[in-house]
Amino acid sequence: MTSDAIAPRRIHVSAAVITDAEGRLLLVRKAGTTAFMQPGGKPEPNETPAETLVRELAEEVGLRVDSDALEALGSFAASAANEPGFEVVADVFRVDIGNQRPEPAAEIAELRWVTAGTASGIEIAPLAREYFLPA
Repeated sequence: MTSDAIAPRRIHVSAAVITDAEGRLLLVRKAGTTAFMQPGGKPEPNETPAETLVRELAEEVGLRVDSDALEALGSFAASAANEPGFEVVADVFRVDIGNQRPEPAAEIAELRWVTAGTASGIEIAPLAREYFLPA
């Protein structure tokens, strides 16, 4: 039996919901891409989703967080922003960064604090746009 529907190829990641005192969401844009997305990334072998996020936040935006301080929000799926034909499945955590200031590092070219009202004119990855962009 054949089917016309092809199951999407999946990319598993960990992603952060980081908001500031004004309620804006932190988004990052990787070098060579156009879409802004939540900080995070793909796991290394044998890493838990929380360990992945702690490592990625340190590498990408210089934030030091403890995995025990992450608040699991669940698993969310959306079309992958930078890899056509793929679906991203993200273990998402709310992260309180205290008074730390994120700075672009590693492959991150730019970061922005946005709300739905201030995000017009920039490309937002489907995962962030559909689930986490504050009003």
